[in-house]
Amino acid sequence: MADVKRKKVLAVASRGGHWTQLLRLRDAFSDCDVVFISTVPEYASMVEGERFRVVPEGNRDSKWKMLRSLVALIQVVVSERPDVIITTGAAPGFFALRIGKFIGAKTMWIDSIANAEELSYSGKLALKQADVVLTQWEHLSSREGAQYWGSVI
Repeated sequence: MADVKRKKVLAVASRGGHWTQLLRLRDAFSDCDVVFISTVPEYASMVEGERFRVVPEGNRDSKWKMLRSLVALIQVVVSERPDVIITTGAAPGFFALRIGKFIGAKTMWIDSIANAEELSYSGKLALKQADVVLTQWEHLSSREGAQYWGSVI
């Protein structure tokens, strides 16, 4: 029997709650080759034994920082060539999934559980870009929008 190629997953999240929620999904990647990406170098210790890459923080309030983050993510995504990109946000995750679409990666955005009233800004953008967008809140799901698969985080 031929060896089955393990899927390569880029798991992307910025700091704080985005990162915490991504770590809660870690068991879902147990049969994959995972590269964790975040904006905080110290987070590497939280995924010891896994590959970890750092990209600059950026958000819509700091255009130059956002551009630096985008350039770094282009380099990472193109060099890693993932099969799948999963992100819990925010801007670096959105950039990663958008770049991933150009190289044929499957993409999933999981909106933060903190967004109970509406999807996050990045989550709304992801609706047009990601293969799957999930919300943690059933009342935010819709046929054309984010899907609710249960409380996954």
